[in-house]
Amino acid sequence: MTLRFGTDGVRGVANLDLTPELVVALGRAAARVLKSDHFVIGRDTRISGPLLEAALASGLAGEGASVHTLGVVPTPVVAWTAAHEGVAGAMISASHNRYPDNGIKLFTNEGRKLRDDVEAVLELELDALVHGGHDATTAPTGDAVGTISASPEHLLGYADSVVESIDGRDLSGLKIVIDCANGSAATIAPHVLRRLGADVIVIHADPNGTNINEGCGSTHPDDLQQAVLDLRADAGLAFDGDADRVLAVDGDGSLVDGDQIIAVCALDLHERGQLRNDTVVVTVMTNLGFRRAMTARGVHVEETAVGDRFVLDALEAGNHSIGGEQSGHVIFPDLATTGDGLLTGVQLLDVVARTGRPLSELATVMARFPQVLRNVRIGAGSSVAELDVRLADDLSAARATLGDDGRILIRRSGTEPLVRVMVEAQTTEQAEAVADRLAAAVSAAAS
Repeated sequence: MTLRFGTDGVRGVANLDLTPELVVALGRAAARVLKSDHFVIGRDTRISGPLLEAALASGLAGEGASVHTLGVVPTPVVAWTAAHEGVAGAMISASHNRYPDNGIKLFTNEGRKLRDDVEAVLELELDALVHGGHDATTAPTGDAVGTISASPEHLLGYADSVVESIDGRDLSGLKIVIDCANGSAATIAPHVLRRLGADVIVIHADPNGTNINEGCGSTHPDDLQQAVLDLRADAGLAFDGDADRVLAVDGDGSLVDGDQIIAVCALDLHERGQLRNDTVVVTVMTNLGFRRAMTARGVHVEETAVGDRFVLDALEAGNHSIGGEQSGHVIFPDLATTGDGLLTGVQLLDVVARTGRPLSELATVMARFPQVLRNVRIGAGSSVAELDVRLADDLSAARATLGDDGRILIRRSGTEPLVRVMVEAQTTEQAEAVADRLAAAVSAAAS
């Protein structure tokens, strides 16, 4: 068995798919392919985190790299440290998944996630190590062996950068509830928001190794919505396990998703003449309502594949100011090289504080079309291209039913053996009916 990269690194069940032996080999392969003498490693709060951290650090040090462990930090801290120190990085996390899963995301010395071609080379090197064994004759020895040391101080530098991102303004007067998902945001998010003057109430910030994302955070915002209502807060922020994404809750207890967050921030930049090229970058999953809202206000929408690294590529290629995903991965390329939940939350709350407009009002800049997602489990050999051919008639009929007031997207998951069927329509009932028919057709075509 070996590891394959998906849309966000490698991922699997810790100690089953992601074994210490494989992770040691991955560390060796990463040191060879990324050719960095120094690496930083962060992790989230999963019980398997220290195990995999030790294995990855051992593999890297075994190839002569110096390794600095950051401890429990959000993924953006690893990216920030890699970029500011000019070193490679790794984050041990399975993001929003439940605690038995874990994963590893790798970053270049520019703080960027790896390109597909680099991942392909890394997979080949890993395969060679796993199946061919390690050549002890080339191993560094003596003082050429890498070192491993703890360097938690980088977390404070990152915190300073988030505080400074709103140019000396603050969030005083705002009452905020934050849901830390019992994950990486549990310490740093309250610290930063309180430094900015907000009145902060924290929930789900008691990680025990097995409760990360458990009925909380960005995938389960019900507790946050109720807390915002009960405490009469101005807003709420819900992070995922590694805090690279965020969803918000307005003062009325309504969920504000990634599309709405991007819309609010993009239009704020547009109104202030700071939205370069009058363009925002989003993925194919972004709601039709977002596209219509931007078009109505003279903002061009550029679309990418799902994954914040693809969004970043488009942002940098076009020299644009903001982009992101419906899931809450938002990138401000002038401030960060990856999706950053805490930074995004601060930027959103800055709009609220600066304009004096409640989030519930700001979020009305777009009207969400009902969107229904169905996940269909398929075999590893099935391709979306083959399915599209087999589903041509079903897709044609479905698109005719929806007309210009709906949208269909069928794509393969980058992290699981699933095909995701997404349908948008004018009503939830219509979207569900079309999605159910297409999901059944996909299942039949894949069997």
